[in-house]
Parts: sequence; C-alpha cells; structure tokens
Amino acid sequence: MAVVTMKQLLDSGVHFGHQTRRWNPKMKRYILTERNGIYIIDLQQTLSYIDRAYEFVKETVAHGGSVLFVGTKKQAQEAIAEQALRVGMPFVNQRWLGGMLTNFQTVHKRLQRLKELESMEQTGGFQGRTKKEILMLTREKDKLEKTLGGIRDMQKVPSAVWVVDTKKEHIAVGEARKLGIPVVAILDTNCDPDEVDYPIPGNDDAIRSAALLTRVVADAAADGLMSRAGRTAAPEGEEKPEPGVAAEEPLAEWEQELLAGATAEGGQGSESPAQS
Repeated sequence: MAVVTMKQLLDSGVHFGHQTRRWNPKMKRYILTERNGIYIIDLQQTLSYIDRAYEFVKETVAHGGSVLFVGTKKQAQEAIAEQALRVGMPFVNQRWLGGMLTNFQTVHKRLQRLKELESMEQTGGFQGRTKKEILMLTREKDKLEKTLGGIRDMQKVPSAVWVVDTKKEHIAVGEARKLGIPVVAILDTNCDPDEVDYPIPGNDDAIRSAALLTRVVADAAADGLMSRAGRTAAPEGEEKPEPGVAAEEPLAEWEQELLAGATAEGGQGSESPAQS
C-alpha cells in the first residue's frame, strides 16, 4: 500500500510552489510547470522522494535512532507537536534556540533545571518562599517549558531532523549539517536542495500540506518503532484520520488532469529519485 496517494497530495495543496519571481534555480528539476505566476511541483517526483524519506526514517528509528521534528512557523506548529507526541519523538515548534544541537550539553543542563523546577512545584518546594521568589521561579519554569518542553526527554542529539521550511529553520539545518545529522525536509520552490539529505519536494507554507507530510514522517517513525519492538501490526485504534485532508474540496480541472495523468502512468512505474 502506498505511503500516500497522489490525490491526497493534491487535496492538501502539496503541488503549489512559490511565485515564479521567488524561487531557487536549483529547484528547477522538481518543477512541473507554471500556472498563474505560481510554480507547480512535480508530484510524481514527490511520491518517489516520500518513499525514500519514509524508508530512511523507518530504518533510523528501527535501529534505535530518534528524529527531531522542527517547525516553528504558525502553519506547522500544531502538526509538529501533535505528530511528534504521537510517536514519542522530540520536537521544537516555538523558537529554535541557537546551539540546541551544537551546544547540547548546555541545553541539557537547562532541561535538568526545568525538571528540577517542576519537581519543586509538585512536591511543595515552593513553600516557605516569598511571593516574589515563587513568581520568579514560576516564570523561569514556564519559559523553559515553552522553549524546551518538546525536547525534555532528549538525552542526546537526534539521529535525524525533520524540518518544515528550511529557509525559516536555517539555523537548525546549519547545526544539523555541522554535526553530520541527516536532514529530512520539505523542499519548496524557494529552498536550496543542497542543504537537505532526504528532500520531499512540496508546499511548506500551507497548513494541510505541512500536516500531511509531517504525518507521513511520523507514520514512518511509528513503523520503525514497531519493527524495533518486533511487532508487525499497528496497535488497535492506531489508525487515525489524516489531519487536514478530511474535508476535501473539489479539484480544479487542471488538477484533475494531473491526477488522471498520474493514474495513467501508475502502471508503468516511475524512476527512483537520484541520491542528493
């Protein structure tokens, strides 16, 4: 069974790139055509690259690795947290703090401080302090929770990073590359494909697109976890409706033509994407 279908990609607007004046020429090979001043991404390639990224994430997790989910733009925040939590992976969906990967020792100390403050609050450690002291400690805890809560259980740097919008998350991408951590990411038409090890050509600006592709990566992690545990079937009730694709809008005529063309070619198979 396919990881995701062409129709799901179309329904979620994964094929919409940026305006033609806002593009990176290196992305030319992933672009199918231009329509009304917008680049249209070749979803046949996207499907192939999704399979490649899915297999990588699945194998990484199956062998004991972890994937850090990163997406701090509003369109991605909810999906990043929801899907990472679903599969027990760390995530950053607020602000990326410089050094989260390259200076993880310091970050880990801040995580220990967060747990210390939470323990104090829960066990009555705030008692006997002045209102001002309690207020300051509570503010410190809340600030740490907001910025580091998603990685609270991360004991070491991740085995891979999933990124929604490599341009916005350029610091995270740079840190991962510096440490040799593979980057799996959505490649919109304004992105630099040279920065990504496992690209998925697609729309990184639409909520439904970011949600669908993040769900796919989380599914790959879930598959890896099941392989790690020696199981072959998903737990009862694991299957969930796909976020953002339940309420489908009718496809435009030109989009229906894209889908029809893809269906016609489906039986012929497609070439695997070149290694990036």
